[in-house]
Amino acid sequence: MGRLIINTGMTVNGAFEAPAPESHGGWLVTDPDSMRAGREMWQAADAMVLGRKTYEGLSKAWPELADVPGFEAYAARMNGMPKYVASRTLSAPLEWNSTLLDGDLDDAVRALKDEHDGNLIVPCAGELARDLIAHGLVDEFWFNVSPYLWATGSRIFDDIGPVRLELTATTTFPSGVVRLCYRPAPAGRPSAG
Repeated sequence: MGRLIINTGMTVNGAFEAPAPESHGGWLVTDPDSMRAGREMWQAADAMVLGRKTYEGLSKAWPELADVPGFEAYAARMNGMPKYVASRTLSAPLEWNSTLLDGDLDDAVRALKDEHDGNLIVPCAGELARDLIAHGLVDEFWFNVSPYLWATGSRIFDDIGPVRLELTATTTFPSGVVRLCYRPAPAGRPSAG
């Protein structure tokens, strides 16, 4: 059975939208080790699960990176990987090796988890992620926290909760980025505090 994993970057104070790289005036901090970890995550993934906005953004960006020196292998993986898109407004067929999820989100995602043995990565923290959390479909949360306090933008999961999580792993990269891996705590476990 596949595991559904929400994977997203954010700042220390939870900003997550439009993470322009630090070198372009944004908050997204990277280094060779964190980039390698990201590539390894995608190499090990079975598929992506996307909402409409994320699908539209990524499906425009990644095909253009296929011929950029240094991105060829990464882009080949991203472009070739199966993608499943949850949308109320798009209609099939979709481009970019993508399939539109039909019917109820809960049923469609449970069927995907039965169909896949590996990781199903949700690379966002927007409406789809909130719906997946609300339906109890998320198996793990992976947060790459950039060492920034950022004054603008939406904050991750402000309107979700309470959801008790258990820390399963941490990785600190030389740039100060910290990867935090959590899973939902078993039912009945008291919350901290």
